Amino acid sequence: MLRACNRQRRLVCTRSNVRLFSEAAAAAQSPATAEEMIALEDKFGAHNYHPLPVVLSRGNGVHLYDTDERRYLDFLSAYSAVNQGHCHPRIIAALVKQAQELTLTSRAFHNNRLGSFSAYITALFGYDRVLPMNTGVEGGETAVKLARRWGYDKKKIPKDQARVLFAEGNFWGRTLAAVSSSTDPSSYEGYGPLMPGFGLVPYNDLLALEAAVKDPHVCAYMVEPIQGEAGVVVPAAEYMREAHRICQSHDVLLIADEVQTGIGRTGSLLCSDGETPEMACRPDIVVLGKALSGGVLPVSVVLADDEVMLNIRPGEHGSTYGGNPLACQVAMTALQVLEDENLCDNANRLGAVFREKMLSLQSEDGAISGVRGRGLLNAIEIRPQGDLTAWDFCLGLRDRGLLAKPTHDHIVRLAPPLCINDDQVAEAVSIIEDCALQFGR
Repeated sequence: MLRACNRQRRLVCTRSNVRLFSEAAAAAQSPATAEEMIALEDKFGAHNYHPLPVVLSRGNGVHLYDTDERRYLDFLSAYSAVNQGHCHPRIIAALVKQAQELTLTSRAFHNNRLGSFSAYITALFGYDRVLPMNTGVEGGETAVKLARRWGYDKKKIPKDQARVLFAEGNFWGRTLAAVSSSTDPSSYEGYGPLMPGFGLVPYNDLLALEAAVKDPHVCAYMVEPIQGEAGVVVPAAEYMREAHRICQSHDVLLIADEVQTGIGRTGSLLCSDGETPEMACRPDIVVLGKALSGGVLPVSVVLADDEVMLNIRPGEHGSTYGGNPLACQVAMTALQVLEDENLCDNANRLGAVFREKMLSLQSEDGAISGVRGRGLLNAIEIRPQGDLTAWDFCLGLRDRGLLAKPTHDHIVRLAPPLCINDDQVAEAVSIIEDCALQFGR
């Protein structure tokens, strides 16, 4: 009898699933409007994002197009993943060519792209070795593992006592380790127990950092040179240089999370390079991702010298997809595009132009109350006026042909692809000014 009931229940579930699958498949094949597409996503997808209500179907350079073929200036760049511009022809050509030859072997074997990629990227950034992964948060996890292992092998921290410090306001992903270092309750509440061995120090506070690294169990300090998700928070010009000096003086590794700030975004290859050579810093570990592939597929890397990297031995860390030939070829091409098209210089020059224009829109009683940034990673603060939030401002920008997203309710991050030109910057400024005039009344 019990077996018969179980068979019947499975049969009912199977028939129900077939019916639901048929309905879902039919709906997915024929959504006619943007509203219907959004409704499908809402019904069948997890509710872990709150997208701006626009449905995009293609991109080219600095522009995105929705399903009605309306064109927008992209001022988010997929959170700085498409620094080279959408669907860059050289990067796409490299992707297609390599995809037709070999995509994945795993690291069980050598492939004919990983060696060339490793030599190229280590020479470009000036480190002994590279450890390739896929996503930015995987890169962050890898950096923390490397730092802990270095702490035990080189600094001789007692077993299981290593501590890693993070800056308050940090954001490097949503894995359990990443949220364990967060100061944002929406990231960590309801996901405990959290990772042990983590500590926090105020961002842009060198005295607090110096006090914290005196703990002999601290092996590393992980920090964003500019905090992106926190609202493009820019520290003092000398912060990274002095933070590294403090870390070195206490035998602590400095990990630079350059997933958002690297690959030309702030006007130099790495944000850690500083605005001037005197402010430059060479972190002990660098984490890169996002624009490392030009937004084509997930690629991330961790860069470090032999003393840090070679403590991890075969079988102790890895990734099935990390270092795959498709990713290696795409990443090399994406970096070459950055160099060949002088995108760092373009970000530096046009970022300064853009901030100057934004500062001219800032006023004591208008919609824009603050402006900050470096290169083409910038933000404006929206002055609260009644129920007005940065979300409303972004909806106004969308209606005028510019896409951006708010962070922390009152901040709008403005980060276009680095291939943007003077005319496009002028168009964006005009759109933002018009929106600010409307919301400032």
